[in-house]
Amino acid sequence: MDMNIGNAPCSWGTIEGVSGQRVGYQQMLDELAATGYQGTELGDWGFMPTDPDELRAELAARKVQLTGSWVTVRLYDEASHDQGIENAVRTARLLAEVGGTEAIINIGDDHGSVPIRHQNAGRIGPEHGLSDEGWQVYVHGAMRVAEAVKRETGLRSTLHPHGSTFVETPAEIERFLRLTDPELLGICFDTGHYALGGGDPVAGIRAYRERIWLVHFKDFDPRVVERAEVEGWNYQEMVGAGVFSELGRGVVDFPAVLEALHEIGYRGWGVVEQDVLPGMGSPKESAQRNRSYLQGIGS
Repeated sequence: MDMNIGNAPCSWGTIEGVSGQRVGYQQMLDELAATGYQGTELGDWGFMPTDPDELRAELAARKVQLTGSWVTVRLYDEASHDQGIENAVRTARLLAEVGGTEAIINIGDDHGSVPIRHQNAGRIGPEHGLSDEGWQVYVHGAMRVAEAVKRETGLRSTLHPHGSTFVETPAEIERFLRLTDPELLGICFDTGHYALGGGDPVAGIRAYRERIWLVHFKDFDPRVVERAEVEGWNYQEMVGAGVFSELGRGVVDFPAVLEALHEIGYRGWGVVEQDVLPGMGSPKESAQRNRSYLQGIGS
């Protein structure tokens, strides 16, 4: 399958909302380009230059395209929506100027901020979910962000279903999609997070075919969730234990994923994300192995 393949700063330990020693953006971009990726996400605001000319020059020097950016919005908290909109529009303006009209604002709920979700990620039941009133607040916030981004910049927005947030499981994703405007909001389909939430990524791609505007390639090791149940680990501790393994080393069937994406006519980016904590692992070597794996299965 002919697809542009990118990577993201979180594969180098610059994971949103987690403190710790981080590599600089120049090293991260150097290693991303050297390992064969064509695009990058922006990462946390301020990790890369926020001056458009400076950022454009850094990316051009490495022949790397800006694909989009995660923007944290505490969707379950109505009092946080205005600030989330402001942050999303600020980021979208930079993306539009540097990345162009196809860049995506990837709305991410504030993972780790709700103890019951953080402690039970990968093991979510109906009792851990939003109330009907909570869903109204959540959906209204996501729609307001997407509307503002579209109005101010013309860019599209997706929601990123994600571990340790209120949209993690297939049932929660389906409800979110039923309640939102398909012309305004898509989803970032992350294979690893979908598996963490208890879903089959191949079935999910076919089910949500019209709403998938961005794809993240991430693998998933269910043995870490089993250990988390015994050890009492929260979501961040599972990430530190390698719940998202290198591609091909977990349970996600990536050849079947690529086939399903081909079936639905997906034409967007495939962005590798191997979430690791700051200072964890050997990001450049992992990035190379992940790129080689995808090339080996035809992407």
